[in-house]
Amino acid sequence: MPFLRSRDCYSRPEDVYRVAKARGMDLVAITDHDSIDGAMELLERRPDATDIIVGEEVSCRLPDGNLEVHLGVYGMTEALHADVQRLRRNVFDVAARLREAGVFFALNHLLHFYRPPTPLDVYLRLLDAVPALEVRNGAMLGEHNRLIERIAARWGPPGAPQLAAVAGSDAHTLRRVGTTWIEAPGRDRDEFLRSVRDGRGRPGGRDGALFTVAADAYGVIARYVASLAGLGPRDHGALHRAACLAFTAVSLPVQFLPLAIALAGKCRELRTVRQVGGHLTTVLDAPGSDHVPFRQAPA
Repeated sequence: MPFLRSRDCYSRPEDVYRVAKARGMDLVAITDHDSIDGAMELLERRPDATDIIVGEEVSCRLPDGNLEVHLGVYGMTEALHADVQRLRRNVFDVAARLREAGVFFALNHLLHFYRPPTPLDVYLRLLDAVPALEVRNGAMLGEHNRLIERIAARWGPPGAPQLAAVAGSDAHTLRRVGTTWIEAPGRDRDEFLRSVRDGRGRPGGRDGALFTVAADAYGVIARYVASLAGLGPRDHGALHRAACLAFTAVSLPVQFLPLAIALAGKCRELRTVRQVGGHLTTVLDAPGSDHVPFRQAPA
């Protein structure tokens, strides 16, 4: 609800970093939606840090079907961020610009936004535009993550490079930071990213479920209310803050809605994964079939 001016996340970058390190992360990547401000703020506070990856989750559109698509970018710069923000209406334009820049990126939570009537083969053209897939997302169902991991391992014609794998917590509160990760060899940040790009990454940590998403939603709501009370970022003027506080008070009887919305979303996710997974399993398990055949071999 735009009127409320709520953020997706109220966690301070310094706190994200502190929690991630406490939970054993060697490297910390912050991938905010269409922003690198949090990662840049963290670098300003820790200018000598070599364990911070400036990332971004770029929200794009699939031109055929106008579906939303998220690309996770690792190693973003301010100039490149400005470039891709202008291209977000077409995911293929964004992917081409990222390839041109030589920056590693992945297609996040593959089936999260997929909706008929867009044909599946049209949607899966996305896999030809990216070097990697997010095969484990800390907010997605385990069945969803396992299907994407299988697709990443078997996509494309025989002999084609395998899609690299990434993973991340998708945490909108501090509760889940550092509980889902990608592990790869490397003595430093650059070697780690090269290893992931070369397909040597291994996902680890938790999948998601209904209460994973619901708890994040309620956590964000609680931080939003705290910010209205002056305990957090000042995103509202006095009159607007009073109006939002009044709305929050009036909405208390319907605070079951975030749980209901999360439940509906997880039911939809499960249906989509089983429909698509059933189709792909039939293809993959066909005699003599080692790869998903939607992808065309390069001319």
